[in-house]
Amino acid sequence: MNILVKTFAELSRDELYELLRLRCEVFVVEQNCPYQDLDNKDQKALHVLGRDKNALVAYTRIFGPGDYAENTSIGRVVVAPHGRKHGYGKKIMEASLNEAQKRFPKCPVELSAQTYLIKFYNDLGFSAIGEEYLEDGIPHIRMIK
Repeated sequence: MNILVKTFAELSRDELYELLRLRCEVFVVEQNCPYQDLDNKDQKALHVLGRDKNALVAYTRIFGPGDYAENTSIGRVVVAPHGRKHGYGKKIMEASLNEAQKRFPKCPVELSAQTYLIKFYNDLGFSAIGEEYLEDGIPHIRMIK
């Protein structure tokens, strides 16, 4: 998987369309969760795109401290349905953590994890903080590294 990191302004129209389509495919359609994905926050984010054979197979967005949360944060972590079981989730998260560390050294990284993914994030060094909560009707928990 080839990883690209871009600001919002650096994204091509095709890349923007592709990442929004993937987020909609998984978070809205697959998870049957109608929510407002276009949240006016993409413009502040770094976009981490994982491509395999020229197709977008994994994606995250990164925010610097104070841009979304108090700490550096990673969100919209997604792997295309056809790209699962290939380790792309781990690879995109490792690349995102490396980029976050490079750009915002010594700042903790936090995320809002769907609770069924706690072990996945634990294996990447994250720890759960606080109680489970519903976000757009889906159980989540705050995690920090």
